[in-house]
Amino acid sequence: MKRTSRETAESVVRISRRGLILGGLQLGFAGVLAARMRYMQVEQADEFRLLAEENRVSIRLIPPSRGRIFDREGRVIAENEQTYRVVLVREDAGDVDAVIGRLSQLVELDEDDLNRALAEMKRRAPFIPVTVADRVSWEDFSRVAVNAPALPGVTTEVGLSRLYPQDDLFAHVVGYVGPVSERDLARYEDPPPVLQIPRFQIGKVGVEANHELTLRGSAGAKRVEVNAVGRVMRELDRREGEAGADVQLTVDSALQEYVKLRLGEESASVVVMDLEKGDLLSIASAPSYDPNKFVRGISVPDYAELRDNDHRPLASKTVQDAYPPGSTFKMVTALAAMDAGLVAPDETVWCPGHMEIGSRRFHCWKRVGHGHMNLETSLRESCDVYYYDLALKVGIENIAAMGRRLGLGHAYDIEMSAITDGLMPDKAWKLRERGASWVIGDSVNAAIGQGFVLTSPLQLAVMSARIATGRSIEPRLVKTIDGVETPSRGGESLGLNESHLRQIRKAMYEVCNSRRGTAYRSRSIADGMRIAGKTGTAQVLNRVVRNEDVPWEERDHALFVNFAPYDTPTIAVSVVVEHGGGGSTAAAPIARDVTLQALYKGDPPLEAYPRGDRSRIKAQQERLARERRARADETRSRA
Repeated sequence: MKRTSRETAESVVRISRRGLILGGLQLGFAGVLAARMRYMQVEQADEFRLLAEENRVSIRLIPPSRGRIFDREGRVIAENEQTYRVVLVREDAGDVDAVIGRLSQLVELDEDDLNRALAEMKRRAPFIPVTVADRVSWEDFSRVAVNAPALPGVTTEVGLSRLYPQDDLFAHVVGYVGPVSERDLARYEDPPPVLQIPRFQIGKVGVEANHELTLRGSAGAKRVEVNAVGRVMRELDRREGEAGADVQLTVDSALQEYVKLRLGEESASVVVMDLEKGDLLSIASAPSYDPNKFVRGISVPDYAELRDNDHRPLASKTVQDAYPPGSTFKMVTALAAMDAGLVAPDETVWCPGHMEIGSRRFHCWKRVGHGHMNLETSLRESCDVYYYDLALKVGIENIAAMGRRLGLGHAYDIEMSAITDGLMPDKAWKLRERGASWVIGDSVNAAIGQGFVLTSPLQLAVMSARIATGRSIEPRLVKTIDGVETPSRGGESLGLNESHLRQIRKAMYEVCNSRRGTAYRSRSIADGMRIAGKTGTAQVLNRVVRNEDVPWEERDHALFVNFAPYDTPTIAVSVVVEHGGGGSTAAAPIARDVTLQALYKGDPPLEAYPRGDRSRIKAQQERLARERRARADETRSRA
């Protein structure tokens, strides 16, 4: 049916109205979209740009350069060397086994190192890089870098690793660094992020551990662009970290080297202490070990060899071990008696070779006896009976108090590991630790440095230094940190009677310079370089038999302490030779040679030695000079 014109007009109006509504709706929707697009593209542009960049930008820490360690003359003891390594990020690698398989076709992977790396990957978060090959050659490093597109998650890095150019000279002092372990991380409630850096090295023992935060520095950071498989495409920017502070020690490398060579194959220790500020000029244990092996990851056979050596190369004997001081302790007993007003210098005691105390006989080392002994002669000839008699007069409380006053029974605050307190016993100690009362025999044994008394070589050096100076001098190992000098430890007056100290010093002088002195054969005859000292022999087993007739490990320890020059003391020295036998035969000759080497700052003239010793000393100096040259050549060739 044909529509009328009116119907047609009404239809046009309705259609136009609908069109306007639809058009308006479309326009409104388009406007909303446009507004939203503008909001996202303009107002939220920075936010979305950051989200996009986070998908392709990775922030990685840059390990700081570890501070170096120097000796007192500025010679390098510990430094950093450049190394190449290959690291893998498990999250970016995908199939780790497949990637390692391809990597092993390019470079040789150590099986032990690889197993450690795989175990570390399981413990660590998947985004943390783990080193799979360390200290690779430049050729291997380049080969991996060239084939990077086929190795997702694998990157090559140039890093720094610790190096000890003087090998075993300072192993017991400086210690060594090693990769961060789970045990290291467990010490922190919230471990610093820098410790998560692959193969990051921290101090394990010695100065390296005690000054870890000083030497470590602070990490930097870099932003790198990565592709879809985690491959680093380019570095966008970086912020360098702050290098660790340098540390300068008080020790002298040249003297330390001489001491090591002079000790040779002995199981022994030497401490040389400056008397002005307490500086440790040398503190050496023998035998020693190469700390570089620990930095690189010591092998099982190498560690077993060190662990099973009966001379204990891993032990820091100077501070870690404690020995009966033997007759080197007699100065303590004598000063305690004089301080208490219980003995006069000219007062004598008869020594028949023994003393009866109760039902027990205490022997002197000289079985036939010394005869009449006074303070000076008893120290000069090391008469035991004289000090048995003093023990009965003065008592253990006075002896122990004087021992502590002279520096015994105390762990000194120096930057080495496992420092012992030693033991300066008294009645309360025995009751507390042994559940028994103190008896007179304990005092008699303590008076000659036996029984419960234990001292370290460092404590014996401090004792000698305090006798020489009359001050409460303490050892100092670190000279400067980042160029700033640490406080002197020269100490204040001990408050001891100077007359008493002079008498002890004079007796120690006689030990070395009187024909009847126990160390006369190890004297110096140079004017202004005379030595005052005291020998000591510490029993390992209570038996009456010659040292030569028992196995090495059952022989007595040999000890010697001294200060020099006698007129104007500048250094104190202690020497302990484990199972060396007698102090006069084993320890005193070493102490004399080390003392003169320190005083002359090099090989002393032969005229400083008695005429009968000069040919032997000349041959010894020539031998040690050859050994020093051989060490220097080996160091240069390795570098």
